[in-house]
Amino acid sequence: MARRRSGLRLAVAHLAATAFMVGLIWYVQLVHYPLMASWPHEDFPRHEAAHRERTGWVVVPMMLAEGALAAGLVLRRPRGVPAWLPVAGLLALVMLQASTFLIQVPCHERLALGWDGATHAWLVQSNWIRTLLWSLRGMVAAAIVVRAAG
Repeated sequence: MARRRSGLRLAVAHLAATAFMVGLIWYVQLVHYPLMASWPHEDFPRHEAAHRERTGWVVVPMMLAEGALAAGLVLRRPRGVPAWLPVAGLLALVMLQASTFLIQVPCHERLALGWDGATHAWLVQSNWIRTLLWSLRGMVAAAIVVRAAG
């Protein structure tokens, strides 16, 4: 019984971290990134620097927690949860992190030098990768909780 509760607590904590990131990525995709085009282009590097600094305080701790919890679910899978579910969630996390560091971070680095419409358009378009993968992770995390609670 204690192991079941422990597994359920891990699954719920993972769902909470993932749900936070799902909400955040949808906000970024539909509101924040598109609004960047309206920032003053002549002063864009200052705005981009502020964006990166402030976003880091919100995103980095939750991404680290989410990663640790996702790995924890693979290593200590709750009773009733099929092995493929936490593995699929972790694989989606690895893919979205790859997108973050191989596509979105370089876009932000280019924008930190000054406004570039093509780079901004690619940032918004390519961010759908993360939006869809985090949404998938949210569904996987919810399924894990349902199975662990079962």
